[in-house]
Amino acid sequence: MITPTRLFDFPYYQLENAPTDAAFVTKYDGKWIKTSTQEYIDKANAISRALLRMGVKKNDKIAVISTTNRTEWNIMDIGILQIGAQNIPIYPTICAEDYEYVLNHSECVYCFISDEEILQKVNKIKSKTGLKEVYSFNQIEDCKHYSELFELGKDTTNQNDVETLKNNVKPTDLATIIYTSGTTGKPKGVMLSHKNMTSNVMDSASRVPLKQDETRILSFLPICHVFERVLIYIYQHAGASIYFAEAIDKIGDNAKEIKPNMMSVVPRLLEKVYDKIIDKAENLSGIKKFLFYWAVGLGEIWEPYKKNGAWYEFKLSIANKLIFSKWRAGLGGELHTMVSGSAALQPRLVRIFSAAGMQIMEGYGLTETSPVVSVGKYADHKFKIGTVGKPINNVDIKIAEDGEILIKGPNVMLGYYKDPEKTASVMSGDYFHSGDKGEIDQDGFIKITGRKKEMFKTSGGKYVIPTLLENELKQSRFIEQIMVIGESEKMPAALIQLNFEFIKDWIEIKKHDIGTSHEAIANSEIVNNRIQKEVDICNEKFAKWEKIKLFRLTPDVWSLDAGHLTPTLKMKRDVIKEKYKSLVESIYRP
Repeated sequence: MITPTRLFDFPYYQLENAPTDAAFVTKYDGKWIKTSTQEYIDKANAISRALLRMGVKKNDKIAVISTTNRTEWNIMDIGILQIGAQNIPIYPTICAEDYEYVLNHSECVYCFISDEEILQKVNKIKSKTGLKEVYSFNQIEDCKHYSELFELGKDTTNQNDVETLKNNVKPTDLATIIYTSGTTGKPKGVMLSHKNMTSNVMDSASRVPLKQDETRILSFLPICHVFERVLIYIYQHAGASIYFAEAIDKIGDNAKEIKPNMMSVVPRLLEKVYDKIIDKAENLSGIKKFLFYWAVGLGEIWEPYKKNGAWYEFKLSIANKLIFSKWRAGLGGELHTMVSGSAALQPRLVRIFSAAGMQIMEGYGLTETSPVVSVGKYADHKFKIGTVGKPINNVDIKIAEDGEILIKGPNVMLGYYKDPEKTASVMSGDYFHSGDKGEIDQDGFIKITGRKKEMFKTSGGKYVIPTLLENELKQSRFIEQIMVIGESEKMPAALIQLNFEFIKDWIEIKKHDIGTSHEAIANSEIVNNRIQKEVDICNEKFAKWEKIKLFRLTPDVWSLDAGHLTPTLKMKRDVIKEKYKSLVESIYRP
């Protein structure tokens, strides 16, 4: 088969080049159930036949909302796309009102959901939408089950209609609309064509160290987000077996069961994994504790391509046998690569995990660029710590006069759905304005220096890049989240959410009489003084005007459900600032 040019070409390409009995594997009732390449295609065709009998036409929109990644999502994806309709993936965690907005704005005619919790939210607003019916992947009382489509599609007499529609889908046709989780206002519908995404898959694939027929993938980042979705297509193209994690808190258990070779991650997850490893080390004593921190110390100075010399590599081999092998065992023992995206990653974590034999390939991209713009690759010397690699094939990057990253390539979106003005505002000819600031070094590596909108100027006229300070302070085990503020104010300051779990243990060890409620901890003078030490250490690395002069501790956990974070775990800065308005006022106008 020729190179795929439409998203539904990938399973057919896999069938011809690397068919597998485990294209997708999902756990049902405690048992991993495999779906072969052939079964995947057969079921997708049955879905297509059923959708045609349900009156779905070319360019109709169908919503798919799933709490976890699962085989059914992918079957629906191909079944929808190959008849020229569009898959509208929706984040499961957004509120019912946002469901209503997305379903109406995209004009969805059907909706497929995973479970009862999502059904309850959809049912709240269903009457205010144009939905004809809702189907569930789980068996739910009073909800149609998606298996009804297999029954409806069992009759193959209209398969020729499916083939005709499939053949008529052009690479430039719209494939999907992905609604970005904006930090303010209503989400924007990013229109991506088959060409946008297939070109991104093909141009990124060479950066992913996949070995045909022997790579097991653990997938858990939301497939409704374009990052994981494009990776899923890359894995399909390579003939890998994709296992879907049961839940984010089951990643460790699932990894031990399936022994993955690769998975994608976001920085927040890696930070949590590392913190848990360090927490366990605190319970060690004597030589075991000494060896553990000796190994971590080696990891912190790791350099790629054996730049530290033979003696360092010898010591590292010992650390790997004694310490790092146990880290790998905690994730199945065979994990060699993690692909990281969505936000900036601390260089320290790149060093430590890479030293431990689990290389991290950090990439950069946006929903509007389908998403990959650049990514690191250890082979071919395309890897440099502190950068997001080099641009992928066929993608051109230039830096504007104000430092903004501009992107041109076949991966740049068709535009924002029903919003030509917004589309025009982010385009200069063929170049997309990313909103991110960055640099390209003499070797062609890209370094992200901050978000244009997040970078601010103090009243003294000095520029501050909050993400640099935030990433430095998040290395502290006392700090879970931090947001640097100070736009048009006399100085930078910070709102900090403590790592309450760690601090409770610290209080117990130190025998401080503080109390265990979050409010008591946040208001404690002892805790505030300890955080001041962390801030002081951080400040030493920054210029006078960048230093955090004051901070306030928030008494609650910043979460997706409470509205502090987007579904990709980025901070909603405006929301956080508004929620803690009184704390901000106490800093600048006491």
